[in-house]
Formats: sequence, structure tokens, C-alpha cells
Amino acid sequence: MTTSIASSPARIARKVRGRATSDGAGVKLTRVIGGPDLPDLDPFLLLDEFGTDRAEDYIAGFPEHPHRGFETVTYMLDGRMRHRDNHGNEGLLTPGSVQWMTAGRGLIHSEMPEQESGRMRGFQLWVNLPAREKMTEPKYQEFAPDHLPVATPAKGVSVKVIAGRVGDTVGPISQPATDPVYLDIALEPGQAWDYTLPDGHNAFAYVFEGALSLGEGDEARALESQEMAVLGGGNQVVLRAGSQPTRVILVAGRPLREPVVRHGPFVMNSKQEIMQAFVDFQEGRF
Repeated sequence: MTTSIASSPARIARKVRGRATSDGAGVKLTRVIGGPDLPDLDPFLLLDEFGTDRAEDYIAGFPEHPHRGFETVTYMLDGRMRHRDNHGNEGLLTPGSVQWMTAGRGLIHSEMPEQESGRMRGFQLWVNLPAREKMTEPKYQEFAPDHLPVATPAKGVSVKVIAGRVGDTVGPISQPATDPVYLDIALEPGQAWDYTLPDGHNAFAYVFEGALSLGEGDEARALESQEMAVLGGGNQVVLRAGSQPTRVILVAGRPLREPVVRHGPFVMNSKQEIMQAFVDFQEGRF
């Protein structure tokens, strides 16, 4: 558990169900954050879930496109995705791996499936950068499955720690600006677990297998598969699986509380900075 001066129960402040959309060269996605129902949840700008057995839904991938001013987090559950950028970086995301990319001042990259059949499933999260870091040099934090620690904090509970801490288990991702927590939690039927979030963080839980209840006593509410809970009320998150094995991502970050001006692949603090991003991209300065 993370340490906190005082703990109070978290509750579901609101529920969000993602909307079907497409991105890249026609990849079919479910957009949970970044759509009209929830434009953002400071510091999080976007959450996409992708998951299909149909190759035609993903095979065209995400050809070359630019980014500036934020970070992208790709968590692969199934399938293989090849990443390349215009700075000579290249990597292969395999099942269970994570890439935390800091776009910073700008890069041009592609994300293309390295398979022609089978299941492609995972998440992409966009995390904002503070104004002081938006023009930093691009960098990557990439971790294969065997470099992502797994905690077993209770019977029937398994937690992959991508960022943050569960007991003595610390995730490998580091980002001081937003101090993120990113947990993939697996609960056996009927099993419960509680986790203390860092004070002051915005947080959400997204169920992608099974179903659970979140909260304590009369405040507990059901959360079904493909539903996201925006958390409020406190920092003590209590999860209890229903009658089926359940998996949920629990994500939290320190809010930046800065102006957000976004246009397509650029996220800055002012319209002028967005216009400059387009100029820099068009003139080859990425």
C-alpha cells in the first residue's frame, strides 16, 4: 500500500462507457477518455482500448504521425506492435509489455502490427506534460513482460505494477511531474482488495474482464466490463470481484492544473504554441 496521512473511502463519482471510433489508418478502438463524454481527466488526455480478433480491424495500423507536448503509454495485452520513429528508435511491443513514450518537443513515429492474424488487444493512454517539460527531448521507457513486477497482496489477487507501488513492489516507470500509478489488477471470483492512492491524485478504474463492485458499504456500486469509474470522495479504493475472474486497470496521476490547448497530435498550453507546433512540423524541425 502507498502511505497516506489519512485514508477515506473512494467512491464512483461517475461512470463512463467508451465510444466506438477509429484512428490511424482505420484501426477500430473504444475511446473512453478524450471523447465528448469525458474530454480529459487531468493529467490524462486520452484512453483508448483496442481489442479484436479480426485482422481487418487493426492490420493497417498507425502509419507515421507526429506528437508534441505529452506522453503516450501503450500497454499490450495480446498481439505484437512494431514502433519506429524519425530519430532512429525502434522496438517491438509483445504481449504484456509497456512503452512509455515522452514525445516532448516532437517526433514522428509509426506503430504497425507485426502480425497478420490473431488477437490484438491493449490500451493507449495519453498523459499531459507540464509546461516546463513540453519542449524536452523525446525519450522512451520500454519494458518487456519479465521486467514488470507482479505483486500478490492478498489471496486470489495479482497486481502487475507498471507505475507506482504495491507494498514493497515498485513499478519501473518514473515520471516525477505526475507521479503516476498504473496497475493491472486480476481478482479471482469473489475476492476483494483495497489500495490507497497517493493524496491529491485524480484516478480512474476501468474493467476489461468480468465485473466488480467498487466502494464500501452503502457507497459500493457495480462496475461492469468496458465501464470506467472516475473516482472521487477519498483515496482508499476497495475492489471486490463478482462471480467471474475480473481484470481492471487502476490509474492515477497528480493533476497539473494548467491550461490545455490541443489540436490533433499536439497538446500545448496556448493557441500560439499549437500554431508553432504545426510550423515546426511542416518545416521539418521534429
